[in-house]
Amino acid sequence: MTTTTSQSPEFEGTPEAGGRGARLIHNEATTEIPVHLLFRDEPEPVSVPLAPAVVSRRRGTGEQPRVPRRASAPVKPRPVPEVDPDLVERPARVLPGAAGVLAGTVGAAGCVLASWWAGVLPALAVDALGLPTHTGAGLRGPQWAALAGSGALGLFGFGGLARGRTGRAWVLGLFGRYRGTVRRTGLMWVNPLLLRRRIDVRLRHWRSDPMPAVDANGVALRVVVLVVWRVKDTARAALGVEDHQRYLRECVEAALARVLAQLPADVSPGAPRAADAATLRNTEAVSDSLTRIVAADAGAVGLQVFSAQPVRVEYAPEVAAVMQRRRIAALDAQHRDKVLTSVVDSVEDTVTRLTVRGLVELDDYERKALVKDLTVAFYTGHGDR
Repeated sequence: MTTTTSQSPEFEGTPEAGGRGARLIHNEATTEIPVHLLFRDEPEPVSVPLAPAVVSRRRGTGEQPRVPRRASAPVKPRPVPEVDPDLVERPARVLPGAAGVLAGTVGAAGCVLASWWAGVLPALAVDALGLPTHTGAGLRGPQWAALAGSGALGLFGFGGLARGRTGRAWVLGLFGRYRGTVRRTGLMWVNPLLLRRRIDVRLRHWRSDPMPAVDANGVALRVVVLVVWRVKDTARAALGVEDHQRYLRECVEAALARVLAQLPADVSPGAPRAADAATLRNTEAVSDSLTRIVAADAGAVGLQVFSAQPVRVEYAPEVAAVMQRRRIAALDAQHRDKVLTSVVDSVEDTVTRLTVRGLVELDDYERKALVKDLTVAFYTGHGDR
């Protein structure tokens, strides 16, 4: 067979152990392979030095192309919710309740006197109040002015009376503008033209309904969360968001989905259980992460979150039966492994003591038979317990 070397890879002869030259194939994209090795019926293990392969070499330069590496995009921080910075709680101007009572009393007395002056006060009321009999000229301009002024004073005096309770606050507004917050207790007088909105500022707790979530393995879960919180800034809680209680619930649900998706619900059945394994059973770490996220989100609307901790983490009904069977199977396998290890150790200890003390002399066959009988006996005894 003749080989044309003008249009095929170059061939060279290299000396071998028998003095016969072996032809080699040379190519810039292949390694050196002896030709006679390609046609041997029974190839023998031959160590051939391999040169590094070159893929897509640039023509005329002999350099390998540089593949540009795409830099990973920087993770943008999650935007923090913002509320109007000017919307901050400040105390409202109120008067003691005695001032409102005094003004209302003066207004009522002024109305009585204006009616007596106009002569429209009933005689029975005149006799009851001990006023002298007076025949007025009727309701004219001065009498109407006195009656209107006294009536307005009485309405403002009695209409502005309010009772402040412990743990409650009033958010006051006038024509859509925030005018302050009242945290005082007892009887006080507030401008009756102001719109009052009551806010509960006591320490409160909220126990959620079972909320759906998934763990790091995508297993469906049902989680119940207990949140302890209170309103810290009444202005932002009442005016910065439409419903601060609903906003808190949605923040808890969103934070729960973020935290639970980072850890598995439990250690895999086949994996060894470690004391410090990072799972959702570590409620302390999960509670810390959940509280930190919820407090950061709810703080923008004037809510102070003290703790957000899961009180119950369980599998969803559609996967609970399957996970229960897996757990039982894993526990059964662990129990069998422990029993088998204990049986093997007991058999080894028994055979060793019998042979060391010279109580019996056993050959290999007898030793195997004894080990078999003892293993069956010990394993049956463990199984009956």
